[in-house]
Amino acid sequence: MEPIKIAIPNELFSPAEMAHFDGTVDMGVMKAGPDLYTFAAPLSWSVDVTNTGDAFLVTGTVEGDARTACARCLDDVDLPVTGEIEGYFLIGGEDAEAPEDMDEDEFDLLPADNKIDLAPLIEAAVRLEVPLVPLCRDDCAGLCATCGANLNDGPCGCEPAGDEPDAGNPFAVLKGLDLGGAPAAGDAE
Repeated sequence: MEPIKIAIPNELFSPAEMAHFDGTVDMGVMKAGPDLYTFAAPLSWSVDVTNTGDAFLVTGTVEGDARTACARCLDDVDLPVTGEIEGYFLIGGEDAEAPEDMDEDEFDLLPADNKIDLAPLIEAAVRLEVPLVPLCRDDCAGLCATCGANLNDGPCGCEPAGDEPDAGNPFAVLKGLDLGGAPAAGDAE
């Protein structure tokens, strides 16, 4: 993603001052875990930058639409994305003192050119909003393990593997394993 730099105006260096910024960003394709998310249209972003006295607090939102493949059936899934943008930039350069209640990874230093790059904040906001397991619907039936047919379209017609229902299951051999506990359901005593 290209940098999205906003210049902090001089009047914003007074405590309690605030400024609003907005725009769009072309995300293109983003990889999140094993999934690829494509963004056909630019995402809209909007942030407020507030001077807290010792830092600039950046808060806002990013919105748009993403497309990825369903984790079960591989059909395309369109997802609305609305992420919360948040960043904290200490004023004062290298001499700035970090707040006692914040870890070092929770803030950045305001760059010497007084320009904040929103790209990492926007990307983080979008990453937090995309699902870990994208599904076309909650009850997606997935693909047949034998022929690969999409089971959301109905049964595929594949015959069960073997005469026994467990014949195709590699763990079927464990069914009769005696673990020394109560008898398994259906076992005679």
